[in-house]
Order: sequence, then C-alpha cells, then structure tokens
Amino acid sequence: MRDNIHKHFRGLNRVLLALLLVLSVPVAIFTQVYAQSAGPQSGERLITFHDRGEVRVILTRANTVADAIADADIILANEDIVEPGLEQPLVASDYTVNIYRARPVIIDDGALRVKVMTAAQTAVAIMKDAQLDLNPEDETDLTASKDIVSDGAGEILTIDRAAKFDLDLYGTKATAYSHADTVGQMLDDKNIVLGEKDRVSPDKDTPVTAGMTVSVWREGIQTRTVQEDIPFSTRHIHDVDQPIGYSRIQTPGVKGTKNVTYEITIKNGKEVSRVALQTVVLTQPKEQVEVIGAKGGLAAAMARLRQCESGGNYANKNNPLYRGAYQFSYETWANNSGIYDPADAPPALQDAAAAALYQRRGWQPWPACSASLGLQDIYR
Repeated sequence: MRDNIHKHFRGLNRVLLALLLVLSVPVAIFTQVYAQSAGPQSGERLITFHDRGEVRVILTRANTVADAIADADIILANEDIVEPGLEQPLVASDYTVNIYRARPVIIDDGALRVKVMTAAQTAVAIMKDAQLDLNPEDETDLTASKDIVSDGAGEILTIDRAAKFDLDLYGTKATAYSHADTVGQMLDDKNIVLGEKDRVSPDKDTPVTAGMTVSVWREGIQTRTVQEDIPFSTRHIHDVDQPIGYSRIQTPGVKGTKNVTYEITIKNGKEVSRVALQTVVLTQPKEQVEVIGAKGGLAAAMARLRQCESGGNYANKNNPLYRGAYQFSYETWANNSGIYDPADAPPALQDAAAAALYQRRGWQPWPACSASLGLQDIYR
C-alpha cells in the first residue's frame, strides 16, 4: 500500500514539473521580448519623474530636461524647482528628475509674519526666497500647519532668533549672536577659554540679553597685531584751461594696508599705554591724481608776488641778501643753472625756479607778501 502511494506521488511530481517547464518557456520569451521592446532604442532616453509622491516613466528623444518635461505634458509653476535644472543637457540613456512643487509657507519670525510661495525644502532656502536674513545661530522649526483654513498655508517656518550683542574679544570688536542663558554658557558655546590673567565683564552669571556688550581682556602687558590703513597721497595736475575751483579726480587713490604689532598694557580692562613694535606693509597705497583749475591762477599770483617783492624787477639787486624778482636768497637759489646771482638769471629761469619752489613749500618762502596779498595755497 505504502509503495503504491509513493508511486502515485512520484507520477504527480513528474506531471507538475512538465507543466512548469512548458509554462516557463513563454514567460521567459515574453520577458525577453518586453525588455527588448521597452528599453531605450537608439537616440531614446528613459526618464523617471518623481512629482509629489508619484513616479512616472517615459521614453523620449528630448535633448534637455525642459524638453523631456514638455514631452511628458508636465505643467510647472514659476516657483517650482526641478533637479537637474531645466537647461541640463540629456546625454546618457536614463535619468531621474525630481520636481519640487511650490507651496505657501508662513514664516513666523517674532513680530513679523510673512507668507511666501516656495519650493525650497530647507529653512535657509525658504528664508532666502523670502529675502529675509537668517543667522547661523538662529533656530528654525518647519512644521505642517494645524489649521490650513486659518493659516492659508501647508507649512509654518518658526524662527527663534538668537540674542544679538557686541563682543569685545581681546580688543577685537564684533557683532555676535547666542541662545545661551548666561555669559558663561555663551563663552562655552563659542569655545572661548579664559586664561589665568583673562577677565570677562559682565561676570559669567549675567544673563545674555540683546544689545549688551561682553568684554574679554587680559590683564598686564601683551602684544597685539592689528591691520591698519595707509592713506594715499594726492598729486595735483594744474589745468590752465579750467577756472580756479575746478576739480576732477583723474585717477582714484587706493589706501594701502599694514599690520602693526603693538605692546599694550591693560589695567582693569582699560588700555593705559600702546607702543608700536613692528610694522609690516601688506599693500602699498596708490596715489590719487586730481586735476584742478589754474586758469590765470598761479601765473597771476606769481605776477602779484613779483610786484610785491621787487616791483616786478627781475634784475633787482637792492638787497645784498635777497635778489631778483622773487628775492631769492643765495642759499635757496643754490647757483641755479650755473648762475650765481639770481638777479643775473633770465626772467623765464626765475619764474620756473619760483614755481618749483612754490610746489615744494607753498607760499611759505614769501611770508610777508603772501600774507599781505592774501594768496591761497591752492595751486599745488
């Protein structure tokens, strides 16, 4: 009896195996044919779209993401975001395109409440779309709205602003932000470790409040290197075609920079002395070139000066110490052009020498006449 049962099952197994073999052939053929027909052909690309939780696959000959979206009849709003971007060329055989749909988000920023249409997924990006600033220390919470009818938005971005205060850290002042409850916690959060001679004001137990000033300094003598500006010089070009008072910057000046190392003495948090130990120039300043009007200016002023000094006589030798139209001393004249006595020099040479002296020293060499004539030092 038992042998007959075993024979019966063995026969049944052979029948089932034969059926499976017969059925597997068309399945394999179907799978192969489908794979060959459904896969991208030459020039075609397989694009998979992820849009609001839905997945859609198309075959297209589009050359850009924008063309593929058009082939798929997908409508985009101006605020929607597509990754890769719409202008992304399609060169591979398959791509995955993510579509982030814009939705209304309410930004709850204390007294400020703003609604913005955005497809951004992060707090930083949402704030950027709303053209609002977000500091690294500010805390954010993006949650679904519990009352869409009242809020008119699907999500609410809540901003918890950090306290803004002034931090004077060893003489370097900056604006700082913190969520810490006390000054001590703020120092810990910012990894500011106080040394044996370091002091902080107000003390560590003081609550951190907006607008406060926290100072950290080191008592005693210390060195500090600071970057400082180097002012630029200005060179004037006299334009005789322009009236007095005309001014035009031909080449703007540029300040230079330098690092100056100081020895500073601090007592009770206040600087009592500062001595420069070393200066290193980082960038040289560039002079400013300015064109100024001199029409009838310097020449007319020099004519008035000559008249006052010598009656306009280039050969004036009335004074043994001061000679010529501009009453040069022998020392100032310095044997100009090989001529010992200024009064013996031709008028053009005396005029040139006087103009050059004026450029170096202004009207200072002629104190009495320049004062009486009211000459102004505006021609250099």
